[in-house]
Amino acid sequence: MEETKVKYAIGDQDFRSLREGKCLYIDKTLYIDRIVNSGTKYYFLARPRRFGKSLFLSTLRYFFEGKRELFKDLYIASTDWKWEPYPVLYIDLNTDKFAEQGILDEILDNLFLKWEERYGIQRKAENLSTRFRNIIEAAHEKTGRQVVILVDEYDKPLSGNLRKSDNFEHYRTKLASIYSNLKSAAEHIRLVLLTGISRFSKLSVFSDLNNLSDISFSDEFADICGITEPELLDNFQIGISRLAKKYKISYEDMSGRLKKNYDGYRFAPEGSDIYNPWSILKAMQELRLGDYWADTGAPTIIAEALRDADVDLERILNARWRLRRLAGLDLLNADPTALLYQTGYLTMSEYDLGTDTVRLKVPNEEVTKALFNDLLKYYVKTKRREAAAVVEDIVYAIQDGEPEIMMKDLDAFFAGIPYDLKMDNENNFHNAFYILMTLIGIDAKAEVHTSDGSIDLLIETSGFIYVIELKYDGTPEQALHQIDEKQYSRKFATDRRKLFKIGVKFSSQTRRIEGWKIES
Repeated sequence: MEETKVKYAIGDQDFRSLREGKCLYIDKTLYIDRIVNSGTKYYFLARPRRFGKSLFLSTLRYFFEGKRELFKDLYIASTDWKWEPYPVLYIDLNTDKFAEQGILDEILDNLFLKWEERYGIQRKAENLSTRFRNIIEAAHEKTGRQVVILVDEYDKPLSGNLRKSDNFEHYRTKLASIYSNLKSAAEHIRLVLLTGISRFSKLSVFSDLNNLSDISFSDEFADICGITEPELLDNFQIGISRLAKKYKISYEDMSGRLKKNYDGYRFAPEGSDIYNPWSILKAMQELRLGDYWADTGAPTIIAEALRDADVDLERILNARWRLRRLAGLDLLNADPTALLYQTGYLTMSEYDLGTDTVRLKVPNEEVTKALFNDLLKYYVKTKRREAAAVVEDIVYAIQDGEPEIMMKDLDAFFAGIPYDLKMDNENNFHNAFYILMTLIGIDAKAEVHTSDGSIDLLIETSGFIYVIELKYDGTPEQALHQIDEKQYSRKFATDRRKLFKIGVKFSSQTRRIEGWKIES
């Protein structure tokens, strides 16, 4: 493939457009073959935003419409599929934020009107649910083939209104009435595939369809969206070479940087590591290793949930969960882990078959930056220019073994907290400390367990160790006493690096560091 002919489709999720425009397309039609030959009628797939759910659904649409010419040289073209067109009802709910209650009615009314005209239906009711049922029956009757129903982002009206209870309940009721037809009209249906970011347990579609196949955690469908490493190396040689040339490094080194920045997702216990397709395509198109994940939206709801739940952020970001429990999470779950996993800020790491548990982790550097940049502003607010200078000084002080300078800079940073910002408990203060250290690239660990307790914050560099105890409305002396009493520094007794013990007081009244004491 010549370099000048490589076209990357950024934001275009229409399969037909990609194929006719000769854009780069990674063949995922193996999974269509698995779906249509499984004998299962109802499917659900959850993936984070910008992971290719819409493109796969679009591919499935043109497949069932019998557009064989679009599938030339793809896997599915080599199968014995007869390419007879089915009636396809494609509902795209990813087109609006659903801030107002009438938006869903407008979208569905426009869609249903087109289908009623297509299948010659004389409308007998204004109720949307009844109209949908009539359309399903008429499409089957007129074509002689059962209907394929594809719903893109089935939960968008709900996920966009998690903090607006009136809107949420309105859309939950409305969607439940629409989706109820998936069961009641089963004899007219060939296949249903719903995609979204989460299972909403209060939406009856999941309880009504007892034969629903949730492939979100399936090893068989683990790579249905996103880019695997073999797919990256097979399809993006030219793009990787161009990036390597621009950055004046080797092809292998650039491959390593792409992996570090954009790889690391896993959606099934035995699944491959997955690259974020949005970020890879953007990097190839713009010839820049940018932080593109942040462009897809800041996690405001996540930040609010973490603070409201009064949680230990470091523990959440390194949690271990039973797979069954993780699969059952939805965005209404009180545990912020649900939000972090379903929206792509956490992903699976290693899996333990004996206990059926998975370790969760932040997938890669890009997501780490996005997460901590977006979260930090909810714990600490200060002028950006001043903050940047202070953060730089903190890094140098830690690296140079200057704990007094480090603490003065930290004091200046936390002094930027406005009075009305919620910093009214110890966890919020600890989280702000941990987020800041992680964001600036310092190897910081929170709540490090020892035989006698847990170190609030541990920072390690090549030459220095910082054992920090944070006292909320306590005294620096009390903090140091706890370090000594619990013998937190004992584990480093044989370490040649210089160790600093730091006791820090944070005041709930002034919302800032009010004192510290350092021993080395």
